[in-house]
Amino acid sequence: MRIPRRAESADRSTLAMTFVAAGSFSAVLHSTDHQILYGRRGTGKTHALFYLSDLVEHAGDVPVYLDLRTIGSAEGLYTDSNLTAAVRGTHLLVDTLEAIHEQLLLLAFEREVSDPNGLLVALDALAEAATAVEVVGEVEQETKFGGSDESSVGVELVMSPNAKLSAARRRSATAESRLRRSGIERNHVVFGPLSRALKSITRALGPARLWLLLDEWSSVPLDLQPLLADLLRRSILPTVGITVKIAAIERRSQFSQPSSSGDYVGIEVGADAASAVSLDDSMIFDNVRDRAQEFFGQLLFNHASTRLRAMIPQPPRDVASFLEATFRRNTFPELVRAAEGVPRDAINIAALAAQHAHDARIDLPDVRRAARDWYLRDKQTAINTNSTGRHMLRLLIDEVVGRRHSRIFLLDQLDARLETIDELYDARLLHVLRRGIADRKNPGTLYDGFAIDYGCYVGLLLDGDLSSKPRDRGGWLNSANGVPPDEFSLAREAIYLSELG
Repeated sequence: MRIPRRAESADRSTLAMTFVAAGSFSAVLHSTDHQILYGRRGTGKTHALFYLSDLVEHAGDVPVYLDLRTIGSAEGLYTDSNLTAAVRGTHLLVDTLEAIHEQLLLLAFEREVSDPNGLLVALDALAEAATAVEVVGEVEQETKFGGSDESSVGVELVMSPNAKLSAARRRSATAESRLRRSGIERNHVVFGPLSRALKSITRALGPARLWLLLDEWSSVPLDLQPLLADLLRRSILPTVGITVKIAAIERRSQFSQPSSSGDYVGIEVGADAASAVSLDDSMIFDNVRDRAQEFFGQLLFNHASTRLRAMIPQPPRDVASFLEATFRRNTFPELVRAAEGVPRDAINIAALAAQHAHDARIDLPDVRRAARDWYLRDKQTAINTNSTGRHMLRLLIDEVVGRRHSRIFLLDQLDARLETIDELYDARLLHVLRRGIADRKNPGTLYDGFAIDYGCYVGLLLDGDLSSKPRDRGGWLNSANGVPPDEFSLAREAIYLSELG
């Protein structure tokens, strides 16, 4: 119950020790390519970035981690509909550059770099390039002329030896010109000086590489995401010596959009960003259940052992002894099944199950009650305001669990109502087991294989309305090669959403 639920609440060293990589994910993440890291909430994106930050720092490189939820103006510039998207996007880029500048400036005073003076000069250039402004508005020019011309001639004739003639003439003129600008100041980013400043920073840091880790990309307003991505593409991505990693939720992210000129605005995944890594796909353990149990066992042991060492004199030394002391027989596999491949869900369900078990080992009913509580407390709440999503989920449970006595189903990729399915998937109420399944009898039709969340039907098990757990009638979806058995009809096993109601 003391395991932190979010990576932000733990210190960096603890996060590095508790991180568990699924398969080759760690090696892929540590590549110097620009990457987009996809994953639903709770799959470990923030934890992975913190782990990467610690890894590259120990290797001598320079990590800069930015939480985009904390980047922005208190004046609400990003949501002000009176401002154009271009102005709001530029403000967002400037705030991001200022946050990078702040962290690098702190690094210049706290850590030895190859050229500290060069780094400070480059940071000054970065600040100047990021904070440049221009006045946008009307220009008025006013010229005023003024002057005087005064002449006087006097003649005085005196009939005496002292007679004299006097004359005088005076002239003066003035001229005044005034140029007045009236308008508003706005940020004006010129990519030339900005790119030169970034190159100077990488030269000053060399041979160390700068790793820019952008977390919570999906917290940026959707209409601004392509603009921020485009500004990053033009200023930061081309700079040699900088690697950019972006953590995002796939269905809440928009990295590019077509422009009127036929080009695109933003980052083209696969070209500008070399690859996209999906944590959701990494957590699909195929039919090798031992791999899933090994991953989550190591995950719980790593988090718990750091606290157990300070609590008891002889804590469990390995994963097997920890699981034996914590769970009753056949209980931990049920916890893994209930987690559905989401680490944060596994930790929360385990914590709730520990509350139900009190000082005893966690038993099967404890896990099931905890899974139902977590489903009602967290997942169902996420779609309370989505009437369409709630209705679709109820229809799927009635059809798949109630009528078919299963938890797995297939959907045609071209189904017009898949947007609602995506929302349920994003809320972790549905889980993808396999994508792009080809039908031998209809090669042009592709299906995706889904599973209904454990918490959706576990209440039926607890209340006795379901005699047994739903069968995996499409269990081949979890197989290593994902090939359906002979004479298996995908069309017969698929669900057509338009027929559900």
